[in-house]
Amino acid sequence: MTIKHRIGQYSKSSTAGEVFYAYIPRALPPDPPLDMSKIYPFLERANVAMGRLDGVSYMLPDHELFLYLYIRKEAVLSSQIEGTQSTLDDLLMYENSEVLNVPKSDVIEVSRYVAAMEYGLKRLKSDGFPLSLRLIREIHGVLLNHGRGSSKQPGEFRRSQNWIGGSRPGNAKFVPPPPENLLDLLSDFEKFLHDETHQLPVLIKAALMHVQFETIHPFLDGNGRLGRLLVTFLLCIDGLLDKPILYLSLYFKTHQQEYYDLLQLVRETGDWESWIIFFLKGVIETAEQAVQTSQKIMTLFSEDRKRIESLGRPAASALMIHHDFQKHPISDIRKIGQACSLSAPTTIRSLNHLVDLNIIKEITGKERRRIYIYKKYLDILNQSIGE
Repeated sequence: MTIKHRIGQYSKSSTAGEVFYAYIPRALPPDPPLDMSKIYPFLERANVAMGRLDGVSYMLPDHELFLYLYIRKEAVLSSQIEGTQSTLDDLLMYENSEVLNVPKSDVIEVSRYVAAMEYGLKRLKSDGFPLSLRLIREIHGVLLNHGRGSSKQPGEFRRSQNWIGGSRPGNAKFVPPPPENLLDLLSDFEKFLHDETHQLPVLIKAALMHVQFETIHPFLDGNGRLGRLLVTFLLCIDGLLDKPILYLSLYFKTHQQEYYDLLQLVRETGDWESWIIFFLKGVIETAEQAVQTSQKIMTLFSEDRKRIESLGRPAASALMIHHDFQKHPISDIRKIGQACSLSAPTTIRSLNHLVDLNIIKEITGKERRRIYIYKKYLDILNQSIGE
């Protein structure tokens, strides 16, 4: 299907004597309008899945603790798409100031994703800031202000040509708009975010927004990660999610070639419908996985609490430590004692009880600076990462 009015135009440019063509997309929403008859069946299923996910998140004993780790899982997945080798365990070890099994630069990159996500959510939810170009630049600044991206103009829209794939614009798979077109394109993009006259369902709006952002590619680095973050931000501020508990990075990573092919199909043929159906399938699959993960975690916590309660008098301090492990699944004696306001001897005795019950494991074998891990909890989260 080719819909000419939806297809952007190419701008001819040259560098070092080599000619290339940069793509300039049309403003959103698509014209002619979307064929919703194809999309509605998937949209209905996606909305049901999202409602179930939003409800189950409040069934967790402490949804803030779950969210703390779920955000970190998303940071790992989104960064893996960009080529990092870090795992969830690596990130938690880094946050616990422990020795890493991967390059520190990889883990710093993941850590900055967490910081950018938390910063954006605070500005949107707590500070009441709109999802705007200014905020997008601020979030980008947080994302890239340390590590490998720190030399790629953090927080600033690009002033030079970039490209995707290949070694130069002339042999690239895709060349985004020239820098002189950015401000007009981004202005239209911001208008679309706040224009309520088109009355598009939130999930459709998110799907359109993601492609447009990735096509404009307004930064020298970090566009993929930031484009995935924007989906979650939009779902939260437009009321489809109360908590940021849906992330599509695993789906995009699993179907990476199809993802890239469909983005390009929109640009070349104007086929937004195929992309949106793919996006909605991802929402359905991801929401259902998150519900299953939540249920497994609730079962694990409940079963482990019952086993701890069987200890009798020592159960009180052991339960406090078990609760701390739900937020920090990798920790040490000093940090646990401080978090639970327990003496070192009490902390050590309680940890030994938890080890004997096979709830946690000591992973260093050292007499001093022993590190403990709530492995069964991490295993549940890691199942959906593919580790």
